[in-house]
Amino acid sequence: MKKNWTFTLFLLSFLFTVVACGDTSEQIDKNKVENQQTSEEQVETKQADAIEDRSGKVPLDLKVADNPAFPVGSKVKIYANHMDGMEGAEGVVVGAYDTTAYSVSFRPTDGGEEVKHYKWVIHEELEGASGDPMEPGRELVINTEHIPGMRGASATIETAEEGPVYMVDFTTTTGEEVKNYKWLVEGELVAP
Repeated sequence: MKKNWTFTLFLLSFLFTVVACGDTSEQIDKNKVENQQTSEEQVETKQADAIEDRSGKVPLDLKVADNPAFPVGSKVKIYANHMDGMEGAEGVVVGAYDTTAYSVSFRPTDGGEEVKHYKWVIHEELEGASGDPMEPGRELVINTEHIPGMRGASATIETAEEGPVYMVDFTTTTGEEVKNYKWLVEGELVAP
């Protein structure tokens, strides 16, 4: 009789442990799914922010360049380091426009650290920009999202460069394909 009682107690303890562990693993699995969904949402949001500018859309009032040094379809080699793997990359011009390009400094609206001498924001991407090129030191609001936190940020113009700007498709020196990269100026491109 004592053996039956011990066996029953052992069996109940075992079942209790299995049930309790089952609930825990189910809770752990549920937490993993929730965390994974949150992570995926954060990544999608960051990717959406980061690639908004890769759409190929340009401001409606942006004028197509009449006689650019690198017409659409030209193969180019890039001599700029706006991003990792850009310097020395080869690509194809997919847009050429007459405007003024600015390097700007700004504090991102998403709370990031100040970005200094960001290249390039064009005249048509600045709120309140008049017809004439802006002088260095002028403050304006950025109305584009080349990088997260840019749209709506107050920016100070550091330099201005008049002339054609180019939108380019290229493959970085590390193998990443980049479509509709905005913007490169003529001095940053050469024929390969």
